[in-house]
Amino acid sequence: MVTSIKDTIHLNNGVDMPQHGFGVYLIKDEDEARPAIAKAVASGYRAFDTAQFYENEALVGKLLKESGLPRSDFFITTKVTNPKQGYDSTLRSVEKSMKDLQVEQIDLLLVHWPSKKHFFETWKAFERLYDEKLVRSIGVSNYEKHHLEKLAARSNVKPAVNQIECHPYLAQKDLRAWLAEQNIAAEAWSPLGRGAVLNDETIGGIAEKHGKSPAQVIIRWHLQHGTIVIPKSVTPARIAQNADVYDFSLTDEEMSAIDALDRNGRTGPVPDEVYEKI
Repeated sequence: MVTSIKDTIHLNNGVDMPQHGFGVYLIKDEDEARPAIAKAVASGYRAFDTAQFYENEALVGKLLKESGLPRSDFFITTKVTNPKQGYDSTLRSVEKSMKDLQVEQIDLLLVHWPSKKHFFETWKAFERLYDEKLVRSIGVSNYEKHHLEKLAARSNVKPAVNQIECHPYLAQKDLRAWLAEQNIAAEAWSPLGRGAVLNDETIGGIAEKHGKSPAQVIIRWHLQHGTIVIPKSVTPARIAQNADVYDFSLTDEEMSAIDALDRNGRTGPVPDEVYEKI
């Protein structure tokens, strides 16, 4: 049972990753980012998820360094953007990411989207970075089962994490179950469905019963499913609220009621469509 924002998921390579992290997508303005990240740190967040595509690695690195907490307290994830995929390009781009983030080692490095053109060579670069201990863990994002099966045929290191769009309207039940069988951690991006599920009547009723917000109920649903979750907000009060999900639990009936809301309601790109383009 999840009990604290300090709880971790034990990845398949032995690294412990915080289950409840903070996403920084679209947070690029320093005046907006500074109070948001400060509040996240004060609320107990220690895992921060960024990406080359977000164009804020340098800002995140600067603000985490200014927090006053030691580097070892933080778990930092970044992702290699599509135009930087390929063996040499990946290696160069990660070197820049590390410089921007002001770190000597990245905790988790993800391939942002599956690429037909660079599928294996990007992963080979990841394996080199992992072998050289420049990254503690390597994984993927937006991979379907068949992408991971293809990768397994010619890889030496199994991905530790698959970060996927996941929320009550896109529950990804079958993929999450398969990932669990493969000992690959599932991590949810857009865990609140880009706000689409916050007005759902079922979730609203459960939230009212517990005296919680719909967002808190959804985050709790992810946590109780064993999914890594990275909610994003720039509003300090909401950041603190999204971390305050450890004083209640959802019943089995409530979990099932939220599960039943699944409608394949994808808000982001279809992975196979991206795969064919890059």
